[in-house]
Parts: sequence; structure tokens; C-alpha cells
Amino acid sequence: MRIGIDVGGTNTDAVALDGTTVLASVKQTTSEDVTTGIVQALRSLRAQHAFGPGEVEAIMLGTTHFINALIEGRDLAPTAALRLGLPATASLPPMVGWPERLTTATRGQSYLAHGGHEFDGQEISSLQPDEIRQIAHNMAAAGARSIAISSVFSPINGEFEESAAEIIRAELGADVVLSLSHEIGRVGLLERENATIINAALRELADRIIGRLVEVIQAEGYVCPLFLSQNDGTLMDVEYARKYPVATFASGPTNSMRGAAITSGLETCAVVDVGGTTSDVGVLTNGFPREATTVVDVAGVRTNFRMPDVLSMGIGGGSIVGDGTIGPASVGYRLTSEALVFGGSTLTATDIAVAAGFVDLGDASAVAHLDRGMVNAMVDQIGTRVADTVERMRTSSAPLPVVAVGGGSVILPKVLPGLGEIHLPQNSGVANAIGAAIAQVSGEVDKVFSLATRSRSAVIDEAKAEATEKAIAAGASAESVEVVEFDEFPIPYLPGNATRIRAKAVGDLGIKEMAR
Repeated sequence: MRIGIDVGGTNTDAVALDGTTVLASVKQTTSEDVTTGIVQALRSLRAQHAFGPGEVEAIMLGTTHFINALIEGRDLAPTAALRLGLPATASLPPMVGWPERLTTATRGQSYLAHGGHEFDGQEISSLQPDEIRQIAHNMAAAGARSIAISSVFSPINGEFEESAAEIIRAELGADVVLSLSHEIGRVGLLERENATIINAALRELADRIIGRLVEVIQAEGYVCPLFLSQNDGTLMDVEYARKYPVATFASGPTNSMRGAAITSGLETCAVVDVGGTTSDVGVLTNGFPREATTVVDVAGVRTNFRMPDVLSMGIGGGSIVGDGTIGPASVGYRLTSEALVFGGSTLTATDIAVAAGFVDLGDASAVAHLDRGMVNAMVDQIGTRVADTVERMRTSSAPLPVVAVGGGSVILPKVLPGLGEIHLPQNSGVANAIGAAIAQVSGEVDKVFSLATRSRSAVIDEAKAEATEKAIAAGASAESVEVVEFDEFPIPYLPGNATRIRAKAVGDLGIKEMAR
């Protein structure tokens, strides 16, 4: 048995699974402190389907806690950013272009030092230990409690970041909190650096939240391992999550998409995840969310770490209807008190769904007076906007089935204009928790290789082998690992016949191996 929990801004969903069979499922309002809602969800599961904590093999959790903290600019640690790249890169210092509210919230301090590499591994300049030592003391004097280190082309050669980290630890103590960019982002200096600074700012919060999660789960009698969901729909253990909280940012949409694959049986499809305020549209390819290949904006900051390719629109179950339009304003978590069918006074998308006969919720007589023409117009508007968003996600003219999941999916019409019938699988309302429970483990490589002295096949084999090794190191069962994504991008503007290779390997969670 596994338990999957997805903590959203409005609802906390949980499921107990035996294989892919849902034994129990709950959906309840998210508590302000997060952990209280998780405990209540665990107890509700046991009330539905009697089981002992010792029967549970693992608990998988997806949470929006860290992305929400960044968006709101709260609970962020005083952070310093060190870039190794002088004499190059000085014209654009770290945190350039950041929103002022975030630089203020992180009390961001930026430093530049010598170092960095070219794409082929040659040094831009040598690391200067005395320079790093002086910067370390300046950081401490400025009150920095978490430090982000980036270096030019560190995904190709991370030695300077590692060396700088050793120097800073020697000066400030072994407990200093460090985030290294080659462990977090991809090729692309500023975006990788930004992702690393964000990660550093969240490290203290991650330590507190994850420590508290482990405590409350153990207090409930569970001795099984706890895993958190990553942005690509795979898992990480709690120690990895403490070090890399940015890896949780898009776990909600990815869990929903993975859950859609399991509940619908479709491995390639568009997924519409409808919540209380917004709907997220993504695409599954071979059972995994298609990843964004461009820069991703997170809370006004450009980043390039692993994120799903998702489009959001302001339509959800709580979207407010007025003046011939629906959304983006929403009653959100107040839906059960403010919608007409629940005794409230606000006309919402859920009221429209009840009036149209899509779902039997609350008091249908409360919407019996609605004009039929207006109801049909709102249904058409929802269908058209969803269909348009799905069309924007298409990359070919091949048929693309559409699967709807999420608690708000009842507001969608049965057929989308130009796309056909929507698949609404069983247990679609808790697909996000199902996606968390069945998630696997991954390893990824994203590097630039020179083919001047090596064959293309040798480079490809090396990249695939490294991705496989990373997946196994992350906890995947060795015999189950396979490379599920592979892309190659020749880079003609670089010398040495350069090519960029991305490889991703995925395997089943090796819980028995971990226990041994």
C-alpha cells in the first residue's frame, strides 16, 4: 500500500493505493499550517478503509508550500549570491532584473569573483582562494545565512563551484548552507544562477517544513519513508528535498498529469487540470509531462530548471460569472459557502455546471431561475477557452485526446469544439494524489559536448549512462531504469563541433533496496 497526498492552495487531496487500485480517497480544505491538513487526511483515509500504519510501504507528498512562499515573498532566508566568471560577465551581476520585492525579501547580496569555464572545459580564469575567503567574510558580515554559488558553464565542469564551496565552508564553518548551480539548473548562466539563488533563499524554510512533516507522520505511527514530488513528475527523498526545494515548484500540475495517465490509460494526451480558481493545461508524452524547453518565469524571475510545459487560464470551479464573462475572479476556497447551490449569493462556474445538468451538487433549485440562454453561453465560453488553450499546446496535427482531472472538472462540457469528447476518468477528482502515489524516480543529464575528438555515439552513450546512474543513485531500482527522453541540439555557433544533449532516465522506486 502507498499513500499519495497533494497539498494545494485550496484543497488537500489524499489516496490510499494498492498498486493502481484506489482503496480510499479524501478531499478537504488545506490548513494554514499544512501539516494539520495532512494529518486529518491520513486519519480520514483510515476511517474509509481500515489499515494499520505498518501496512504502508511509502508516503508520497506534493506541496505548493515553497512556490507560494516565493510568490508571497515570505519566510525567505537572507541570501548571498557568488558568481565565478571574472573578468567576463561583470556587466550583468547576479540578481539583475529581479523584482525589488524579492531582492528585499531575501536581503540579496551579490558578489563576483574570478573563475568559470568555456563550453569545452577550458578555464576563463583561475580561481583565487584569497578572493573567495574575503568574499566569504563579507557575506557573513552582511548577515547572509544561505549562499548560492554559480560559475560559467558549470554544468560542463563544476570543479570551481565545488572548490569555492570548500573554501567558504573552511572560513564560515561546515554548517554553512550552500546551493551550487550545476546541481540545480541547466546550461544558461543567468537563468541557472537565478534558480540557485531561489533555492538558497528557501533552504531554511525547507528544513523546517520537511522536518515538521517527518515528525507529524511519525507521530501518527508511520515508519515508512516519505518522498516529495518533483517538477517532472518523479520523486525525491526528504534529504534531497531539504537541499533542493525548488524541485517541488510544479509538483501539483505534474502530479495531476501523471495521475491522468494512470486513471485514463492514455500515455499521450492533453490534460486539463481544473481547480477552484485556475485550470492548468499540459501535455503527456509517453506518460510523462512534456517539459518546458525555454526560460520559465517564476514569481517574476527567469529560471531554467526542470518545469513542465503548462499554460494556465483563469477558469475554475469557483470562477465568478458576470457581465457575460466567466473568471478570472474566483471565490476560491469559499465556494462551498458563496456559490448559489450552496446557499450563497455569488454566481459561479459550479452553479452554471449544475444548471446545465453536468453535475448534481448542492441545491439545484437555487439555480433553476437562471436564463437557459445565458447558461448555454457560459458553457460555450468555457468550452471554447479550454479548446483554444489545448490547441496552443499542440505541436502537430495528429489527434490529441483530452483528459480532464481535478475537483473543478465538473464545469467542463462533455465535448470541446474541434477536439471531440473529453475523457473524464474514474477518481479524476484526486488524480493529483494518485500521481504522487505512483510516481517513479528519475535522473537527468543536460550538457554541451565537443565532438572534435570523440564520436557522436560515444557521447550519446556517456550521457545515457550518466542519466541512468543518477536515477539509481536517487533511489530507482536498477533493473527498472530506462531512458525515456533523449534530445540532441547541435550548436553551430560554438567551435569544436559542439552539441547539447539532454537525457532523462526513469525507474520504479526501489523501496526494498532502500530498506536493505
